[in-house]
Amino acid sequence: MEEIPDGARTVHTDYDTVYLRDHEPEAHDLRRLYENAKRDQWNVSTDIDWKQPVDLDEGFVADGLIDIHGTKFWDKMNNKEKGEMNRLFSAWRLSQLFHGEHGAVLVCGQLANVLPSADSKYFMATQVMDEARHTEFFQRYLGERVGKVYEQAPVGRELFDYILADPRWYIKTIGLQLVGETFAVALFKMLSDTAKDELLRYGCKMILRDEARHMGFGMLSLPEQVKEMDAQERQEMEEFTIYFLRNTLTGGFPKEAYLDMGFNKADIKEIRDLRKEKAQSADFAMFRSLFKKEMHTTLVNNLHKCGVLSESMKASLEQELRVNVSEALAAD
Repeated sequence: MEEIPDGARTVHTDYDTVYLRDHEPEAHDLRRLYENAKRDQWNVSTDIDWKQPVDLDEGFVADGLIDIHGTKFWDKMNNKEKGEMNRLFSAWRLSQLFHGEHGAVLVCGQLANVLPSADSKYFMATQVMDEARHTEFFQRYLGERVGKVYEQAPVGRELFDYILADPRWYIKTIGLQLVGETFAVALFKMLSDTAKDELLRYGCKMILRDEARHMGFGMLSLPEQVKEMDAQERQEMEEFTIYFLRNTLTGGFPKEAYLDMGFNKADIKEIRDLRKEKAQSADFAMFRSLFKKEMHTTLVNNLHKCGVLSESMKASLEQELRVNVSEALAAD
């Protein structure tokens, strides 16, 4: 057996592949999504101008997205140090997107096997291509412009290992298309609006078009499945959704970037505590103030439209994750 590459890992999977006989269109909305996906393909190699100049001293993402921006740690830095902090933070944040896009390639490949209809399988084949393209974009961006790639954060590894190992297509779809893609749409919209590097802004706009389609797949494929669930399946689905939301919304912490910048353990602990305090107060940092309303509003309404937003789910969102469900529903 061929050995896996250094740094790679294996995830044990056990699922049944559905091999269809009839490929006639049944779900016309899904077939339309598939047609749109074919129409809107783009090429990382030819549709992105990789020769655009980049100012390494300026950085890549908006400074306001960095946890320490506006704190004593930031104020002590000179301009060169701020540029390097931006580079390292950008490398960490974009590395998590890079690893997430690769994880999405793998999950979508599984979904193309396990989904029960031709319309779903056809669309999922296009999403495999989309996610491969996004992985390629971030691999090139990190390698050619930022110059650094970080490992996937433990929380990201845990989430992808879970949905890769679970055999149920609707669990994979809730994790990736409902929660993950809702998160991605809000994040890529923020980056496309605020990134300092024009190439990054443009790349995120291109990716955003694809991600909106992917989110649409979850919205079209899940409602009927949710309606047919028995009480035990419903409970398991809700528990999984809250678990996935909790870990997605709290996210990872760029400890490695701060270590590379020369911060000591005590400083990093203080930075982490400051971040938690901001997250629990009305004084949100730029990341959360830009991201929070878009993400929470879309997320709550998508959960509602898919039939996942039960009373117990509402309580968990409000008490555990500090999501204002009523406000989000009213904003749609």
